[in-house]
Amino acid sequence: MTDQRTAVVTGASTGIGRAIAKSLTEAGWRVFGSVRKEADAASLQSELGERFTPLIFDVTDNDAIRRGADIVREALNGRTLNGLVNNAGIAVAGPLRHIPLEELERQLNVNLFGVMRVTQAFLPMLGADKTYRGAPGRIINMSSVAGKIASPIMGPYSMSKHALEALSDSLRRELMMHGIDVVVIGPGAVKTPIWDKADDIDAEKYKDTEYYDVLIGMREKYKTVGQEGLPPEDIGALARDILTGRKTGTRYAVLRNKFMMWTLPRLMPKRMLDRVIARRFGFPEKAR
Repeated sequence: MTDQRTAVVTGASTGIGRAIAKSLTEAGWRVFGSVRKEADAASLQSELGERFTPLIFDVTDNDAIRRGADIVREALNGRTLNGLVNNAGIAVAGPLRHIPLEELERQLNVNLFGVMRVTQAFLPMLGADKTYRGAPGRIINMSSVAGKIASPIMGPYSMSKHALEALSDSLRRELMMHGIDVVVIGPGAVKTPIWDKADDIDAEKYKDTEYYDVLIGMREKYKTVGQEGLPPEDIGALARDILTGRKTGTRYAVLRNKFMMWTLPRLMPKRMLDRVIARRFGFPEKAR
């Protein structure tokens, strides 16, 4: 391995992860990207060329993550890893009153504990182990607007991203002694395949609950939201600028109509925001 900069990107098969991997390889980085399927590995290898190395692992699989880390460690040959992008994630929907706890556990296992598994596996290479040569690396954790502004029905997803925000702040402060930075990207809607999965929201299992009609309406709304989202290339470019040090903040909110969808809701009183969100998603409000 030469002085070429290196990064690990999880969830690289589609959407934001793929855009980040592409942005970095085009800038001359060597990227190790995690995917779960051999077909995705082959597709990325074909598109991104020799600067891309696929790692086959699921972020819930400790043994597979360790095997991926071994591949990267060998390639680094004693040099530090310059970047880790924790992007892999899923979105679980359902009303918190009725959602099976195993679905909530699955959400947290991927979006929260998955980040922890991967981060712990690669931290030595990022410079926590002083036997590695070179400058310490940076970590990017992919959060969401939902990491600060929670939506109804998307409670499991919002919970996972709120927790990721706390993880990121604590980790950044703990890693100051190693010179390893931790930065959060919190996008709004981005045009990725995750929105195509809106039909996967199983409203039928809540048919006998008070949330059924709302679930049907939200499922259709999310399709529109995804179509109007930012291109994933915008996030790819931002991640590249963070890893190269051109951006020095600790958190970036990236979304269309930022004032109305981010700044203003965070300034509003909570009760007022409750009513705005309820109306937006078609929730009936009973007088107190």
